[in-house]
Amino acid sequence: MYGKAFAPEYQGALGSSLSVNSSYEEVLAKASEEQRQSVLEFARAGLAVAEANRRLGRVEDAERAWRESYRAARRAGDRGAMAWALWSGGTLARQCGRLPLARRWLAAAVELAEQGGDRLALGYSVAGLAETGRIQGDYEAVRDLHERLLAEAREHGEARHMVWALSGIAQMHRNTGSYDTALAMFEEGAEVAGNADDFRGRAWALRGIADVLSLQGRPERALELLSEAEQICRTMDLSSALAYNRKMRGNVLFRDGRYEEAGRVYADALRKFEEIEEPRGEALSRLGLVKSRSRLGRPDRETLADLDELRRVFERIGLEQARDSVASFRAELTGGARAA
Repeated sequence: MYGKAFAPEYQGALGSSLSVNSSYEEVLAKASEEQRQSVLEFARAGLAVAEANRRLGRVEDAERAWRESYRAARRAGDRGAMAWALWSGGTLARQCGRLPLARRWLAAAVELAEQGGDRLALGYSVAGLAETGRIQGDYEAVRDLHERLLAEAREHGEARHMVWALSGIAQMHRNTGSYDTALAMFEEGAEVAGNADDFRGRAWALRGIADVLSLQGRPERALELLSEAEQICRTMDLSSALAYNRKMRGNVLFRDGRYEEAGRVYADALRKFEEIEEPRGEALSRLGLVKSRSRLGRPDRETLADLDELRRVFERIGLEQARDSVASFRAELTGGARAA
């Protein structure tokens, strides 16, 4: 069993006045007011400010806010609050494609959470480490960690964490070709999120379902689910989730052979990622755009030059699967085989 989703990053007085679905502008307004109360409340409210700005794509504001939160928590001597601030900083670093730095901040958050006895901060920080490893393609290192976190979320009835863990495990199954298992887990995540009123989690899970359905040859249903998820993202002003949703729509269209439309959607996703300064999403959207243009007749020499540049970007960020995608498409071009 599980209850309604809640947002532990909204702490102190904010915890009773904000929900997981509160608009980020509301979060910023209430958190700014709460920061005037005390040093510890400044730290707690600063965490909310950092997270709201991160999810709105305001990278510089988010960076400043989590650091201010950490310094205030340190002055207050609250290791749990320090851990939450570092979790926010690590999550921001991952969003910005700085994966080694993300691991550094998140590992420090784990240590502080353990010292401070903050179970939720520990869970979120360990989850952050697991997600960072998954994004890098280090599945063997993080698969057991994802499973343990899912078991703990089920035990404590934490719906939001259940959705995160289910989606993470599902993504690994998807990436290794176990589509039926991935689909079942994404669907469970979407159901849990819907029942728990975790709209953001449902949007991410729907994106995963759409991805798998597309791979199984059901593009129209995939596009319908992406439209539902996009509406959630726009209603809640989820900038990053919306950009990834648009990139996935490009993927679905590309797989269906609708290259011109896919190119337009990839270009839209690219603009959105540039606005929120998310280099991982930018690079993935550029790859989709390059592939779409190639299918529409762009000279191979120009495509190959772009692929070489993208390979270097993916290697720098540490995205193994994306690098393999570049190598696969490059082999198609140089070998003369054009897969549908």
